[in-house]
Amino acid sequence: MDKKLNCILLIDDDEPTNFLHKLIIDDVNCTEKCIVVESGRGALDYLTSEDKTKHPPPDLIFLDINMPKMNGWEFLEHYQKLHENHQGGIIVVMLTTSLNPLDELRASKIENIDTFRTKPLTSEMLVEILHKHFPSLN
Repeated sequence: MDKKLNCILLIDDDEPTNFLHKLIIDDVNCTEKCIVVESGRGALDYLTSEDKTKHPPPDLIFLDINMPKMNGWEFLEHYQKLHENHQGGIIVVMLTTSLNPLDELRASKIENIDTFRTKPLTSEMLVEILHKHFPSLN
């Protein structure tokens, strides 16, 4: 890709999944940085950090539902309360192993969730998400 996102943030507690998703993101070559955090709390700390050199604001977040301590739903409750400059313009994709149709229904009712997809992330899925939400990259 000629144009790239500044940063993609992966929020998932599963190390092998993060490894695979990072490989796919690197293979598509669509971002300057791919940051992995393994908890909702860690993601909130990242997003509210004042050090934008070390913690560049993400353009795209891939969020898992099932995580210990703070799951994806709880993260979103806190995320919605962040100041606009910590959440403005970020596309949130809920990326989960959940096959429960109620999770997808719940996600569809949350304004901050732009897309709901089932793991694993694939190159095709990533390109489709980029085309849908970042047409200027095309």
